[in-house]
Amino acid sequence: MTLDSIRAGGKAALARALARLEQSPDAPETVALLDAAYDAPTAQVVGMTGPPGVGKSTLMNALIANWRGRGRRVACIAVDPSSRRSGGALLGDRTRLSTDPEDQGIFVRSMAARDRLGGLAALTVSSMVLMRALYDVVLIETVGVGQSETDVVGVADTVLFCVQPGSGDSLQFMKAGIAEIPHVVVVTKADMEKEARRARADVLGALSLGGAGDDGGGWTVPVLMVSSARRDGIDDLVTAIDEHGAFLAQEGRLAAARHAQAENWLEEAVRERWGREGVRRAGDLTLADGISPFGRLAQLRERLHIF
Repeated sequence: MTLDSIRAGGKAALARALARLEQSPDAPETVALLDAAYDAPTAQVVGMTGPPGVGKSTLMNALIANWRGRGRRVACIAVDPSSRRSGGALLGDRTRLSTDPEDQGIFVRSMAARDRLGGLAALTVSSMVLMRALYDVVLIETVGVGQSETDVVGVADTVLFCVQPGSGDSLQFMKAGIAEIPHVVVVTKADMEKEARRARADVLGALSLGGAGDDGGGWTVPVLMVSSARRDGIDDLVTAIDEHGAFLAQEGRLAAARHAQAENWLEEAVRERWGREGVRRAGDLTLADGISPFGRLAQLRERLHIF
């Protein structure tokens, strides 16, 4: 299974490839596929997070429709709460997204968060890397953010944080760590006009504390109001996402961010599999430029004789 064969096979081939990633993550052919995908990124990866019930799925619908209207191919990873009985995705975003199943330019995959507390599934990274090599945009929706659930920063190029008017989400945003997550803040349900304007003002105030509205690299976080149901503000949101993508493309920012993410993925993978002792025995986990973390993990497994 190669990138070219998956492209030729369409959504069915990608679904089979994702099943292979989950069933045989350490197989040589799986590692080779991920190495190839890691070396050939084409998509901007957009992470969407925010408290449950804020309207992330409705916003996903609106963004997908807008991107498809612009001729962009879109892959979505929707991380849902887990079923206690089966361990599978409890909600299943396919039931909440009104996409055309015949459209080969859209691919949606639901994943169960299971015991992950960071808002993502364990399979998210490898799936994202594969989709990133096949589509123009990869959109990741997390299960819902809390004070410690900030893992989306480690997989996305551009992070959207969603705030619902009149719900206290703006206070949630002010909690430790949350204000440092987003590159774009989205106030949903802008048809609640007075409450939406108040929520936007609260977020702007929170961002201004300690200069959180500037990430230190020159990007100022915009705070936008959208009504997904009415499609109001979606064009402006897509423009802001594009502008952040263009910002990252300057001065090597995107390459540097993705390289740092890859090193973090590698260390986390070693820790999850073999604990702190595995990290100690592995030694230097930095990656040379252009080296895939998947191939490096396979090398470490052989060197440490851990299976």
